[in-house]
Amino acid sequence: MPRDTAGSDADHNQLGEHVNEPIVSLRDVSKAYTRGKQSVPVLQDLSLDIARGDFVALMGPSGSGKTTLLNLIGGLDQPSSGQVVVGGQRIEQLGRGELAKWRAANVGFVFQFYNLLPMLTAERNVELPLLLTHLGKAERMKRVGIALQVVGLADRARHKPGELSGGQAQRVAIARAIVADPTLLICDEPTGDLDRRTADEVLGLLQTLNRDHGKTIVMVTHDPKAAEYATHQHHLDKGTLVDPDDGAVT
Repeated sequence: MPRDTAGSDADHNQLGEHVNEPIVSLRDVSKAYTRGKQSVPVLQDLSLDIARGDFVALMGPSGSGKTTLLNLIGGLDQPSSGQVVVGGQRIEQLGRGELAKWRAANVGFVFQFYNLLPMLTAERNVELPLLLTHLGKAERMKRVGIALQVVGLADRARHKPGELSGGQAQRVAIARAIVADPTLLICDEPTGDLDRRTADEVLGLLQTLNRDHGKTIVMVTHDPKAAEYATHQHHLDKGTLVDPDDGAVT
């Protein structure tokens, strides 16, 4: 995204300050969920660094902990133990309200099923994250227009989700994720509901956002072809990284 899509002053994202540090650093992170009286471990003593400007694919079988790891990085969940540092911020130490503000300022989310509000037009869906800022309506709509232009859907601004194809709906979701100009994009199976051709188009867009606009992308996928669009791959199995240093895509 062009810099003029970022908020000003307090609305500006905070992840661009520590340029020599990994943008994501996890240390000895464990996560367990409680089911009745039983504790079910999902992640176990996991450590991982993700460089600023990287495009990382997280892969592994169902139940390996991929989505849990993604949720910890994006501040949607908190670890049972360990440190989660994103952009120099220990996010596992933030309270619920602080974490919500941090996510709104710093992270864009893209999900498998788009999560668009069906009664709103594309431009209104994209505008939603900006309603949490102090921007006026004219500035919000300017940034919405730029975001839709970046994803190639400026001509679909007034269409509702039901009037869009699956690929177009996911592009709207990506526009919503980038409209506040976050440095970090969190993508959970972003092409899982798309056919191969449309999936490749969406993945190509993510690759462009990474290469040309400097977005750091962390993507969970089951699809080896989707993972090929990333610059690095990390494989999880039973809550631990498998060969974490052997992730470069060749």
